[in-house]
Amino acid sequence: MRTGTIPRVLGTAAALAALLTTALAAPAVAERSTTSGRAPAKAAAPADFTHPGVLVSRPQLDFVRGRVQAGAQPWKGAYDQMTESKYASLTRTAKPRAVVECGSYSNPDNGCTDEREDAIAAYTLSLAWYITQDGRYARKAIQIMDAWSAVIRDHTNSNAPLQTGWAGSTWPRAAEIIKYTYSSWPNSGRFGTMLRDVYLPEVAGGSHSNGNWELSMTEAAIGIAVFLEDRAAYDKAVGKFRGRVPAYIYVTADGSLPKVAPGSGLDTRAEVIAYWQGQSTFMDGLSQETCRDLTHTGYGLSAISHIAETSRIQGQDLYPEIADRLRHAMGLHAKHQLGAPVPSSLCGGSLKDSLGPVTEVGFNALANRLGHAMTNTRTLTERQRPAGSNNLFVAWETLTHANNPA
Repeated sequence: MRTGTIPRVLGTAAALAALLTTALAAPAVAERSTTSGRAPAKAAAPADFTHPGVLVSRPQLDFVRGRVQAGAQPWKGAYDQMTESKYASLTRTAKPRAVVECGSYSNPDNGCTDEREDAIAAYTLSLAWYITQDGRYARKAIQIMDAWSAVIRDHTNSNAPLQTGWAGSTWPRAAEIIKYTYSSWPNSGRFGTMLRDVYLPEVAGGSHSNGNWELSMTEAAIGIAVFLEDRAAYDKAVGKFRGRVPAYIYVTADGSLPKVAPGSGLDTRAEVIAYWQGQSTFMDGLSQETCRDLTHTGYGLSAISHIAETSRIQGQDLYPEIADRLRHAMGLHAKHQLGAPVPSSLCGGSLKDSLGPVTEVGFNALANRLGHAMTNTRTLTERQRPAGSNNLFVAWETLTHANNPA
C-alpha cells in the first residue's frame, strides 16, 4: 500500500487533544444548529430484509449480467477488467490470521493487506459467479470466506477500527450474493458468527477520528446488520450515519460553522476549525477532510454512497436526506480534480491527491435516479471508467452501478 493511505491517527489525536486542552477557556460556539449535539432520531429497520441487499441487489445484478452478455459498454470493459485482476483468480489461496494487527500507515501490517484483499477477492468472485453462473467462482469465494471465518478472532493496534470497517464493508457484499444466489454454503452460519462476534463490536460504536473512519465503520455495521437480519444493529448504524454525514459535508444552510457529530466534544470555533484541517472558510460541498487530501475525502464520500445505496435496497431510502450534501461534495471535488483553479480561500489554494474510483454509486443515484444536474461529477466519472478497485473497500463500481436503473 502506498504511504499515506492509512491516516496518522495517533498524531492527529494528540494534536486535537492538545487543542482541546488549550481551548477550554475559549468561548463556546454560538452559531450552531440547535440539533447538532442531539442524538439523531432512531431509524426503522425493514420488517423484512431484502437479499442480496448489501450495495447490490438482485435486479441490479440481473441488469449487469444482461449488459455484459450483450457486450455493451461500459459494462463489458469493466467486467473484463475485473476478471483479469488478481482478485478473480481461481487459484487464490486465502491467508487468514487469528489476530490481524494494523498500525498507523500499515506499520505493522500483520494480515491487514491480506484480509482486505481476500475480502475483495470474495466479492469479485461472487460477482463473477452471478454474471457467468460458473460455479467455480462461487466455490472459490466460499473457500476464502470459510478460511477466514474458521480462524479470525480479533483486530488490534491503532488502525484496528478502520481495518475492521474496510474489511467488514466488503465481506457482507460477497456473503449476501453467495448465500442468496448459490445453491449451497454449509458454513454460512459460521461466517455470520464471525461478523457478529469479531467485526460488529469493533465498528458499531463509531469513531471520533477523521470522519472517513466512522463512515467506513458505519458502512460495515449496516452491511453486517443486513446479513444478520439484525434490526437493532441496522437502526444503530443508520443513527450513526444521520449524525455523521452533516458533520462531514458542509452546506451553507448549516450557518457559519459546520455541524458536529453527536458526542464529538467539539465545543468551540477553534476546535471545529482544527478538526476541519485548519480550514476557516466554508462552502457548499466542503468535506471535513478536503484540506487533508482528496483520497481520504473519497473514502468518506464512497462510504456515504454505499450506506445510502444499501438503505435504498432495503426500502428505506436515505439518499433524499443527504442528496444536497453529497451532490455538492462530489461536484466540488470533481471540479478541482478536473483542473479548475483552487481559490486561496480553499485549503490555501492547493489540494492534494485524487478521489479515486469512488463516484459511480453516488453519481448513478443522484444524477440518473434523482435527476440532479452533476456536470463535473459526470465528466470525472466517465473519464475514470472503468473504475477498478482502491484495494481497500471499493471495487468494480462501473460494472455494478454505471447507469444502472434497477
